[in-house]
Amino acid sequence: MLRVGGLTRCSASDFPGRLAAVVFCQGCAWRCGYCHNPHLLPRRGKEELPWAQVVSFLERRRGLLDAVVFSGGEPTLQPSLRQAMEEVKGMGYLIGLHTAGIVPRRLGEVLPLVDWVAMDVKASFEEHEAVTGTRGSARRARASMQLLRASGIACEFHTLSRAGSAPGRAPA
Repeated sequence: MLRVGGLTRCSASDFPGRLAAVVFCQGCAWRCGYCHNPHLLPRRGKEELPWAQVVSFLERRRGLLDAVVFSGGEPTLQPSLRQAMEEVKGMGYLIGLHTAGIVPRRLGEVLPLVDWVAMDVKASFEEHEAVTGTRGSARRARASMQLLRASGIACEFHTLSRAGSAPGRAPA
């Protein structure tokens, strides 16, 4: 099932206008030098939470939380993401997704379940591979952006400022 490297039990800033739990998925294929969750980079974490424990927590929070955001690491790397989202959606939660667009095919598979997406655009497409340390990352990010824009789902594209020090948000 889903490999979970962490859980924020209540956030007012990870899903616009909603109270949300944030499920941090373990693993990321990119190696951005400024990563703020480096403990989530390995596919296996030292202190993973069992998915059943996350589900139990979410069951107890029905009516208190509005949404569940799948973040990371990179959620789209996990084959069981759709199954986990279906389970959470079945509990009545809105679904949010934080992604860098690493796996466009899986993003396309889960978009019908998602109510809101924030996509981190790591750099300009010309500089993308230098930032992520991964060949083909610009192509995959561009494909994911195109999927999101065509989906009609509410989304934000997060970028770094030209100085590289302050996050910014570009409307979809």
